[in-house]
Amino acid sequence: MPAPSPSLPQRRLARQARQKFVEGLCAGLLDVDKTILDFLTQLMSQTGTQREMQSRRDTWQLYQQQHRDWVANLDSALREALAPHISTTRETRAIGGHFELLSDEVVENKIAASRMALTITEQVSHQLDTVRQRTQSLEGQDLDSNDILRPEAVCLIVVEQWCKAGLPRTDLLTVVDPLQRDLANLLQKQYQAVNVFYVEQGVTPQNDLRSRVRRTEGGTVAGSDAAAAGLASQALTQSREAMAATRAAPQRQPQQQGMGTGTAFATGMTPLSRARLRAQGVMGQLRRLLTQPATGFDLVNAPPASAALAHALTAHRVQADTYYSGVATLIEDYSPAAVVQLAGAVRERSTELKKKASTAGEKAIIEVVALMFQSILAEDRIPPAVRVWFARLQVPVLRVALAEPEFFSNIAHPARQLIDRMGACVMGFDATTINGSALEAEIRRVVQVIEQYPETGRRVFQLVYDEFEKFLSKFLTQKQATSRLVSVAQQVEQKETLAIQYTIELRTMLRDMPVREEIREFLFKTWAEVLALSAVREGPQHADTVTFKRTAADLVWAASAKPNRSDRAKVIQSLPGLLQRLRQGLALMGINGVAQDAQIKVLTDTLADAFLSKTASIPQAHIDAMAKRLANLEDFIGDATLGDMPLNADNIEMMLGIDASSIHVIADNGAPVDDAMVAWAQELQRGTWFTLDHNGASAQVQYAWQSQRKQLHLFAATDGSSYLIQLRRLAAYLQSGLLVAQDEEGLTLRATRDALAKLDANPERLLG
Repeated sequence: MPAPSPSLPQRRLARQARQKFVEGLCAGLLDVDKTILDFLTQLMSQTGTQREMQSRRDTWQLYQQQHRDWVANLDSALREALAPHISTTRETRAIGGHFELLSDEVVENKIAASRMALTITEQVSHQLDTVRQRTQSLEGQDLDSNDILRPEAVCLIVVEQWCKAGLPRTDLLTVVDPLQRDLANLLQKQYQAVNVFYVEQGVTPQNDLRSRVRRTEGGTVAGSDAAAAGLASQALTQSREAMAATRAAPQRQPQQQGMGTGTAFATGMTPLSRARLRAQGVMGQLRRLLTQPATGFDLVNAPPASAALAHALTAHRVQADTYYSGVATLIEDYSPAAVVQLAGAVRERSTELKKKASTAGEKAIIEVVALMFQSILAEDRIPPAVRVWFARLQVPVLRVALAEPEFFSNIAHPARQLIDRMGACVMGFDATTINGSALEAEIRRVVQVIEQYPETGRRVFQLVYDEFEKFLSKFLTQKQATSRLVSVAQQVEQKETLAIQYTIELRTMLRDMPVREEIREFLFKTWAEVLALSAVREGPQHADTVTFKRTAADLVWAASAKPNRSDRAKVIQSLPGLLQRLRQGLALMGINGVAQDAQIKVLTDTLADAFLSKTASIPQAHIDAMAKRLANLEDFIGDATLGDMPLNADNIEMMLGIDASSIHVIADNGAPVDDAMVAWAQELQRGTWFTLDHNGASAQVQYAWQSQRKQLHLFAATDGSSYLIQLRRLAAYLQSGLLVAQDEEGLTLRATRDALAKLDANPERLLG
């Protein structure tokens, strides 16, 4: 039997409740704004790398500029959401039996809002459930998915107005913890106020079971009282639901060719951005697990470790060498069996530490870290010699996880970055190639430095991470052949960059001068190359380079009309030297013999016409200004795009002076490629291993080097061959799947996901 329609007074009460709720939210926005501003100010004052500190300053400065717009827009949007039938872009609407497609931005906003709403809902669930039941008793139906009383609706407005105010979504991730904490407190307060209002109006919640259960899309029943499986299991179940949208988003692909990237089915994400999106979902799942009521761990202000646990961790640091060397002499034994034995010893140590813990939060963190390292030690793509040293990082990582809960919410935490980078760099090596190598020795040094460092925070991890990056920059190019190739490739990029820049400047200088086309073409196409090559080889202010610059101005002057006898006499006197310098420049470019004579003849014919005043006259002041600008040309030139760099194996071989048969030069070929893929190609991290499919042959290659302007990229294969790839061709290989990273996800993220899967299946172990 259908429920009776709500009366007008009932609808009015529900509308007044929503209005009261929104008014309360708007009144609390300034406090939320102040919390974010204080958080960013405090974050800016923390020490870190220069890049991190600059990024924090930029985030703080931008929020200072835009926060008033965000608060004002948020206030307006919340009030507008009170309207009963607002048309928004937040939902996919059926139109003529078809779905309206959503933009990438809308999809990403919804994902970010859903994660935030899940965390907030866990805190306000009791008051929200009561408000929902009382509102349902007035309106005869459950709250609509877009109802402003729902946390997810509020969070979506928060995210949308953040982006609308010109604030980057990446900055939202930076402030998400204090933001959602304050929003949760604000919503909790307003739900309480609405419940008080309902009580004053005599509205009571429905008490029958039907009002306390909901059906999912699959028809299963989920009730607010269904907590029999325990709080840990419940949190993990909620996390799985929240992750569904995150896992589904990257899988949306266009079903027809020609569909634009701005749709809900083709999000235009690179594999890197998809991996980052999945990473954010996994880290959010982990945060929710650790902050559930059963553990109650504070991810913002972590309490100090309990005395017994702190003492045990300190003792382990002092006795680390003794402890590990006593486990079947594993420091010398790098066999797989030794790794298995070591994993068992590490598990036992975690159990011992768990017994020392005095709070549920400490026990949960110890268990999560232990499970993460179980996953790392089981990664058979990492040589046993390296896994042995990774095992010794478990306790130092536990120390930093207890002291800095950001480890569980920030994939860019230096402890995670260090393990990920070291793992990515060794995945292409087997035991025979890694044992005793400089890379293994560096990993050993890094672990020993971390073990003995007295502080528990991120500082030591950041320190050795930076040192490891410096080591990689040398290690990956230390072979003589690779070093020479890198040097030549860098010169090629510098030369082509300067050639393009010199050409642009020469065109600018000659724009208003009546110079014959033959002279223009020679200067733009040939002499700019001479200037660039001399600048790279000798330096921009070397005597030879300065002479070649002056030659360009002398040629322009000599090619202008000479009506005066004195000018003609000057030309006759200077012509032999000018021609000699021109021949020297051409010889520098490898233009000799007949080819050189042909170019010189074109120039001398033009000079002969100028001698007979058959060309236009150029004022001496213009020539002097050109010569002055040429002398300091590097002060005026800017960046250039090297999309048409003439890169080929012959040029590389000529500059190397050796056989380049093992060097595969893969130059740009004009293949269409998305800008996002080009940006991704420029972000590749040195040391990462890839599978390269080139000319039908597959090779395992390690990313070894990128040129200064990121236009040339070098990959080294285990068989000694090298692949020098130009930027846009590299992006095309990434886009087409011809170059695939062997580990897109990262070691610690995969370990986190594995740990969550184990806790999902066996939640009792979290606190047991």
